[in-house]
Amino acid sequence: MRSVVGRSRTIPALPAAILAAAVLSTLASPADARRGRHHHHARAAGGGYNPPYAAMVVDVKSGKTLHAVNEDALRHPASITKVMTLYLLFEQMERGKFALDSDLTISAHAAAQAPSKLGLRPGQTISVEDAIKAIVTKSANDVACAIGENIAGSEERFAQMMTAKAHALGMSRTHYANASGLPDPDQLTTARDLTVLARAIQDRFPHYYRYFQTRSFAFRGRVIGNHNHLLGNVQGVDGIKTGYTRDSGFNLMTAAKSEGRQIVAIVLGGKSGASRDRIMADLVRGSLPKAYAGARISAPVTEVAERARPAVVADAVSRTRTQVASADDEDVETTGTTGEPLDLSPRGTTTTGTTTTPGGTWKVGPQGIPKAAQAYAGASSAQAPFPGASKSTARVASVERDEPPKAVSGARVVPTPWVIQLGAMDDETKARSMLSEARAKVGGSLSKAAPYTVKVEHGGTTLFRARFSGFAEQDSAQEACTALKRSGFSCFATRS
Repeated sequence: MRSVVGRSRTIPALPAAILAAAVLSTLASPADARRGRHHHHARAAGGGYNPPYAAMVVDVKSGKTLHAVNEDALRHPASITKVMTLYLLFEQMERGKFALDSDLTISAHAAAQAPSKLGLRPGQTISVEDAIKAIVTKSANDVACAIGENIAGSEERFAQMMTAKAHALGMSRTHYANASGLPDPDQLTTARDLTVLARAIQDRFPHYYRYFQTRSFAFRGRVIGNHNHLLGNVQGVDGIKTGYTRDSGFNLMTAAKSEGRQIVAIVLGGKSGASRDRIMADLVRGSLPKAYAGARISAPVTEVAERARPAVVADAVSRTRTQVASADDEDVETTGTTGEPLDLSPRGTTTTGTTTTPGGTWKVGPQGIPKAAQAYAGASSAQAPFPGASKSTARVASVERDEPPKAVSGARVVPTPWVIQLGAMDDETKARSMLSEARAKVGGSLSKAAPYTVKVEHGGTTLFRARFSGFAEQDSAQEACTALKRSGFSCFATRS
C-alpha cells in the first residue's frame, strides 16, 4: 500500500451527493496519486498504483451495505486499532478484573512510545477511566501500550489477543501487531472488518460505549480535546475513533443514529483530516436517511463459540521501535519513517515477485499479498506471522515446517490448486471437529470437498490447520468460502 497525503483542496459549494462523488473520485484516482511523493515507488512495485482510499457504510439494523469502495482491500488501521484495545479492556472490566478506578502502571516500554501520548513516566499510574478517555480523545499511544501490558503482561502478547478476538468476531482479514496503531507492516485490516468491530463494540458494551462521545477531559491540569471533529457537528454522530499515520492516510470510524435509524461507517486513506471529515459527513448525511427505521432484523455481532477458539501462539518476533518513528497524531506531522510500507494489493490481483519492508525482502504470493501476510489474512487463528524470526534479519516469507496434509479419515490427500482454510487449532481433534461442523452446516459447495488437516510447527508450537480441498479455480473456492461465512465460519481461499 502506498499512502498519499497531500494538501487539502478548496472545493466550491456543491450539493452533498455531487461533492461526495467528486471527493471520492479524487482520492481514488490513480492519476492524482501519481502526483504524490510515492509515485516512483508505486511504479517500482510492478502492479500499478493501489489507491489507499477505502470506505464502507453498513445499516446496523438490517445489516445491509449502503456504500462500499475497496472494502476488502488490506489497509493499515492506524489509531482505529485502539477500538480493539478498548474492546479487550471493556471485556476485562465486564469480568471484574478491572474497575474504572483501578490503576494501570506505565512501563518504560509504554513511556517510550511515539506521540501522540500523555507523556507519562515509567512507574507512574493512570486510572482505567482516565486511560479510556485518553484513548478516545488524545489517542494516547503510551496509554494504549500500558493497557495491553497490564492486561496481557506484554504488548506482543496483547496483540495476539487482539488478533484472536478479531477473528472470533469475524474480522477475517485483520491482524494486529501492537496496541496503539503505530506504524507496523503487519498491522492490517479492511474497511469491511472495521464495520464489524464498530458494530460489535456497541452491541457488546453499550454502557462503556458512551465514552466514545467524550468531547474533552481534564487530566492533571490539562484539558484534552477529542480529535473527532464530527462529534457535535454532524447530526446523529455519536463516535467513534480517528486515526492517522503516513502509511495509512487519514482514517475514521463513525457511528450515527437518528429517528430510529443506525449506521456505522468507515473511511480509510483520506488525504487530509479535513477532506476525510467532509467525506464522512457526506456519507452519514446521505446514508442515514436510507437506513432501516424499524425493529432490528440483523443479528448482533457475536463471537465464535468457545469450543472453536483458535490457539494463541507465542510471538517471538523482535520489534524495534526505531523502525516506527512517525507519530500517530492528526495534529503533528513528524519525519523519520524507516524503509517503505508493505505493498498490499487488493484481492484478485496476480502480482508475484518480491516486496521490501523495514524487516527485509519478502516473496509476494499470487494474490499480490506477501505470503507472510497470507499466513494470517482471513484465517480464524491467532497465530502471529513468522514467529521465531527477527524482522531485522529474516529474508524469507515462510519459517514454518509443514507436514503432509492428512484427510479427516486419516488418509493422505493431494490438495487441489485452490483450498479453503478455516483456522489453525492447537489440537487435531478440534480442527477435525471444525471441518465436520462446517460441512454439515454448509453442505452444497462443500459436499464434494475433501476436509483435511496440515500439521505445522510454529517456533516450537504445534498447530493443525483445518482446510477443505476440491477447488480447481479461485472462483469456486471463494464461493464456498462465502457460504461458510454466511454460516458463521471465518475462512480464507488460497492456493495450495
